[in-house]
Amino acid sequence: MKNGKKDIKIVFTDIDGTLFSHVTHQVPRSAIHAFEDMQRKGIKVFLCSGRNYYLIRKSGILSYVTPDGLVTMNGSNAIIDGNIIYKYPIPSEVVDKMITFAKRLRFGLTLIEESEGHINMIDERVISAHEKYGTRFPQPRTFPDHYDRVVYQMIAFCDAFDESLFLPHLQGCKSARWDEYAVDIMLNDSDKSKGIQSVLEYYGYSPEEAACLGDGENDVEMMLYCGHSACMGAGSPKAKKVAEYTAPDIDEDGWASACLHFGLIDKIRP
Repeated sequence: MKNGKKDIKIVFTDIDGTLFSHVTHQVPRSAIHAFEDMQRKGIKVFLCSGRNYYLIRKSGILSYVTPDGLVTMNGSNAIIDGNIIYKYPIPSEVVDKMITFAKRLRFGLTLIEESEGHINMIDERVISAHEKYGTRFPQPRTFPDHYDRVVYQMIAFCDAFDESLFLPHLQGCKSARWDEYAVDIMLNDSDKSKGIQSVLEYYGYSPEEAACLGDGENDVEMMLYCGHSACMGAGSPKAKKVAEYTAPDIDEDGWASACLHFGLIDKIRP
């Protein structure tokens, strides 16, 4: 374990499956108390999610906690005091190519913008993925061949085979699968760590002064970037492999346990 745990000045946490339980559909009370205890000590706490601000607000998470800021859309936006300090959109030609593949292969495609998102179709795969995570469908929209809006992230509701057909043709893109039928598509050089980097530069903090908590494949880069990292007990094997600490399950006070492990709180308050 690394030394200097008390030097941690900022914490970045994933939402789904990390801070917000999809079993109980709420934030564990121990996590709410830990969140508040850290902030009282002057430690900043940011939500760091694949969702945009609109979907974060719709999730209800902000009724449980009041973060110091947000890193949204897998790192392509960073928001402090309501102001976007960092933006990294997907080139329009890549978005247009993704629309073409969605039409040819007939799968659901969500295009996530700064403050809203749209989906082209809703089928059983889309329904299945959203039901598992308790999320609502974006507003349906027929996508034109050329999409005339700024997109920061794309979600393809397809299996791994369909992904293998289109991903090699999306120049400069990578994927992070979070469900059997759902995969995030983002730029190769865009991930949660890039959004976190912009926040650290804003405050003048170093990566060693940051800790992060996550559970999924889209959390791997931030776990490698931050000085301290924890993965929830039910997290993906890839995330567990790179995390400094594997916490108990989210519904077994895992989030608060990670904070206690790093010396960020004095005790777990249930």
